[in-house]
Amino acid sequence: MKNQSAEKILATTIERVRDLVDVSTIVGEPIQVSADITIIPISKVTYGFASGGSDFPSKNNVELFGGGGGAGITINPVAFLVCNKGEVTIKHITASDNAAERAVNLIPEMFDKVTNFVDRQKQAAASNAEPAVETIVETE
Repeated sequence: MKNQSAEKILATTIERVRDLVDVSTIVGEPIQVSADITIIPISKVTYGFASGGSDFPSKNNVELFGGGGGAGITINPVAFLVCNKGEVTIKHITASDNAAERAVNLIPEMFDKVTNFVDRQKQAAASNAEPAVETIVETE
């Protein structure tokens, strides 16, 4: 009986956490902004749980058990997937503390822009057309 009580507390705690956190908590429901644009929220979920119990001495031949359990959950939005006309980009939600951290976060986006620019230049050169000059870096 004593073990069943401790097991029940632990099982109930785990089941409650499982009910609260599922895949749709991490990857949210798609939000249709327009016919071409869909936004999907992405979150970081952190959770923990604890449970415990104790046997209490009794003068009678009755088994006494006391216990408890609890859980904590933190959900932080970290990014959005933006689907625009078949192209998917990720927009991170970060509080950049310094310029170096901000620069590191921009590297993937800049790489994509430079790669697209170089590809267009190659296509223009292959078709003997004058390559178009455009601005790669955008300021916010």
